[in-house]
Amino acid sequence: MRDLVWRPVLPWPLLVVVAVVLVGFVAWRIVSERGDRRMLTAWVRRAAIVVLLLIVAARPGIPGGTAKASVAELNVFFVVDTTSSSAAEDWDGTEPRLDGMRADIESITADLAGARFSLISFDQTAIQRVPLTEDASAVVTSAQSMRQEITYYSKGSTISEAASLLGDRLKAAHTADPRRANVVYYLGDGEQTADTAPGSFSADRASTDGGGVLGYGTAAGGRMKVFDGYGDQYSAKGYIEDKTKSGSPDAVSVIDQGNLNTIASQLGVPYLHREAGRSLASVVDDAKKGHVTSAAGSTDSTRDLYWIPAIALFLLLFIEIAVVARALGDVRPRRIAAGGGRP
Repeated sequence: MRDLVWRPVLPWPLLVVVAVVLVGFVAWRIVSERGDRRMLTAWVRRAAIVVLLLIVAARPGIPGGTAKASVAELNVFFVVDTTSSSAAEDWDGTEPRLDGMRADIESITADLAGARFSLISFDQTAIQRVPLTEDASAVVTSAQSMRQEITYYSKGSTISEAASLLGDRLKAAHTADPRRANVVYYLGDGEQTADTAPGSFSADRASTDGGGVLGYGTAAGGRMKVFDGYGDQYSAKGYIEDKTKSGSPDAVSVIDQGNLNTIASQLGVPYLHREAGRSLASVVDDAKKGHVTSAAGSTDSTRDLYWIPAIALFLLLFIEIAVVARALGDVRPRRIAAGGGRP
């Protein structure tokens, strides 16, 4: 038989003090009433009630139980690619990919209302725009204000730029509360423009309990408007040019679903290519329905057994109430007959 575990409703020191006081009192009453059989029986019954109550308060259980998690037990991390390619105009026809990312963040926060949310973005560097918060509107507002990187600063980017920061935030969240599950949504196009090979998210897998990689863009690709950092991404008229080609034509960004699938595999989550109007159910439903649980806190999962002594406790309490009610009936003064006087 597996060892019992105990999860008391009160701190152990306080529960021990309560136990000593209650057990000491009923033990004293049992000794005091040992000459009266009826009273002795009553106090033995009350001693059993005290012992059962203490067992219930200690909450015995056995390891290995499972429980359905709620959305309120989730930490949701959005990791968003804001490199120049996020402005490629192939979302819902000719809109920037960032528009699709913003819309999906808003949709996911609505589906997982009650969770805690964080927003990380990356281009040349990764930054945490919003730390974990229950204020979903703060994440949505921050996402709406995201812009692509300033074009003149763009020197090639790597799709794994946020891996280290994400790993730190995931581990910190699990350390703060291992019972809460970490859900990661990576939003990007998978285009690696740095000269080096992309790094890996594999180190983050142990701290990732669910989520998905969301891919934006098309095989045909889209042009990207220049962003100077002074207006917004819609204010510029010119497009980024491809200086590596003769005549410097407009550069075209193409989705790399192979890279995105690799990231999904490294994190241990599914990949979903995004198109306007398509459902996010395949990457949201598990978390929404409580099927995503914390791997870090799984060892604390137990199957409660306190209900077994609780049944006996309620039966004894019922008997005690009946006995007390009967005793009160026996000592109730008799009514004086109508019109009668004192004897």
